[in-house]
Amino acid sequence: MEEDTDFRIRFSSLCFITDHVGFHGTIKSSPSDFVVIEIDEQGQLVNKATDEPIDKIHKVLPEPNNFAKKTKLDLQNVSFEKGSNQEVNTLVGFSSNDQNHQTGSEKEDVIDDGTSKCEEENVDLLGSLLDKKTNELLSQFACDVKEKWDSKTELIGPSPEFLLGTILDKNQRAILHSAIRQKFPFLITVGKNSEIVVKPNLEYKELCHLVSEEEAFDFFKYLDAKKENSKFTFKPDTNKDHRKAVHHFVNKKFGNLVETKSFPEPNYNAGNPSTVITVRFREKAHKHRKRSLLECQERKVIYTAFTLRKENLEMFEAVVFLAIKLGVIPSDFSYAGLKDKKAITYQAMVVRNVTPERLKNIEKEIEKKRMNVFNIRSVDDSLRLGQLKGNHFDIVIRNLKNQVNDSANLKERILEAIEDVKNKGFVNYYGPQRFGMGRKVHTDQIGLALLKSEMVKAVKLFLTPEDLDDPVNKAKKYFLQTEDAKGTLSLMPEFKVRERALLESLHRFGVTEDGCTQAWFSFPHSMRIFYVHAYSSKIWNEAASYRLTTYGPRVVEGDLVCLDEGGEDEHVPSSKVHLVTEEEESANTYAIHQVVLPVLGYNIQYPKNKVGQWYQETLSRDGLQTCRFKVPTLKLNVPGCYRKILKQPRNVSYQLIEEHDIDVKAEGSHIDEANSSLLISFDLDASCYATICLREIMKHDF
Repeated sequence: MEEDTDFRIRFSSLCFITDHVGFHGTIKSSPSDFVVIEIDEQGQLVNKATDEPIDKIHKVLPEPNNFAKKTKLDLQNVSFEKGSNQEVNTLVGFSSNDQNHQTGSEKEDVIDDGTSKCEEENVDLLGSLLDKKTNELLSQFACDVKEKWDSKTELIGPSPEFLLGTILDKNQRAILHSAIRQKFPFLITVGKNSEIVVKPNLEYKELCHLVSEEEAFDFFKYLDAKKENSKFTFKPDTNKDHRKAVHHFVNKKFGNLVETKSFPEPNYNAGNPSTVITVRFREKAHKHRKRSLLECQERKVIYTAFTLRKENLEMFEAVVFLAIKLGVIPSDFSYAGLKDKKAITYQAMVVRNVTPERLKNIEKEIEKKRMNVFNIRSVDDSLRLGQLKGNHFDIVIRNLKNQVNDSANLKERILEAIEDVKNKGFVNYYGPQRFGMGRKVHTDQIGLALLKSEMVKAVKLFLTPEDLDDPVNKAKKYFLQTEDAKGTLSLMPEFKVRERALLESLHRFGVTEDGCTQAWFSFPHSMRIFYVHAYSSKIWNEAASYRLTTYGPRVVEGDLVCLDEGGEDEHVPSSKVHLVTEEEESANTYAIHQVVLPVLGYNIQYPKNKVGQWYQETLSRDGLQTCRFKVPTLKLNVPGCYRKILKQPRNVSYQLIEEHDIDVKAEGSHIDEANSSLLISFDLDASCYATICLREIMKHDF
């Protein structure tokens, strides 16, 4: 592979805050040389075993208060009210822009997608059953829900509701239930005694992430029709993994009502075989559908927390492997932060819809993948990104030697460097692993393309090959030459999970702007937003270097400072940020360790000095002068935040050791450069990078 000169230039241009000489050495010679242990919000290392029984219910740590405020609707995470008197009807039906599509293999067993006379009557009934104002308010509620869904505004709070009021006549209520679900298939109605409450239908939206909206319409109409001996067939699908996901969804949500089976498509081309998934009601299950759906909605969600130990394994690869073994999907897993690949890492995780006992049953299987799970227990909720205090690091630096043309005592240089950073801290840059060090295309380049809604370009950047002749890069080269997603899939090795997920979607939706937009949804939201954050991180690094080069360690008028002295938050909230005045600069009111810089987003302010001007010029250079940092088509919203320029390591300890002797050398003795190593341990706040701390200590770019 060619040396990533652009990347090295980028990092070598970043400045330092300390003035010691430093030294050379090698990190990550093996995964065991770089151990990362998450520190939870109580300050405990997550690798410590607990004595609590696995069936004990715990409260997961509360959401930290440093996140941007969120507003009303969170249609991905709303829950349904529980109550013994509720009847739940899934709202299904047609949309005015539906195309006629027959999905079943036997015409008489298929629910036709065309708008029937009965359906038209149901829609018209809303006008006769509801007064004009209520009808308008219901339509507005439906529009608001759909708009929030389409924009993917990530919000928290209870499920939004619309109350239709009390309707005493049972038959009239039944007709109204049916009429609403025919007109608004993305809603459900809930009966509370004689009242009807309207809510978002989350299962419908979830299915739309797996199949077309047209198929989702048809599937829910099939469920609602309750026709004996009928069956429903999804469109032909050549993708085994995708079919598996559809099977899993249907069985997880409606397994007590229906069963699914895969069959070869009756009229498939021999050279291009496809398989269809057929759904049919379980025997007599359709007769009790209302009760079964109520039980399905009321079933308490199970959350199981555990500590994951992984070695030399990418986070996404680990999650996908666990999901397959547990029979869930990757988005069922939540975690507080991403961890290095070439390392041994310990982190807290929570998996949804899996019992502690079930997780314990796969312990032996996952050991083959260099993973272990322990501290398994039940909890009440999932984890959120940033829900940690920080990370503890145990690092071995090998092949120690002096800087070029430095003849001083190496041991003294090492001790001087560590003490200097302990006292003064380090520039809080985002680390090289955030940008894909060593690759032709860096993650921030993909993020910039996404922010500019250049979806095809972003896909091609993601699939850009390295200068290697291995199967992975051969497949990538083939794609860029041909845009043949199906052919590329046949070349791409099975272990390249992310690449295959993207290619499968491209094969399904096409290599167009719309098709590539859909393809990005093959990645979970956390991965899509990661690329945008990578671009923001690159700009922050450059801004921090510009700020320190321009003004040095003094705090000047127009700087932004954090007023929370004791804060160890990953990011500083807007409420704690203050703009330095001319008088405060003259009085030396603030110190450099309080200065923050904005991480790009739609809800931040810029410094009112040369640094603020630099931000605007940089955004214009990248074509983002009018960017609102929202990508509605990918359901990405980036509010932005603030990050301290300097950070300090805590609980620092270190030893100079021989390669074959862990004992510390005698005080004052010289050390052998060829056979000596440094073992250093320290704690860092969340979102701080150990490689950046080591860069400041060693004055050496990795």
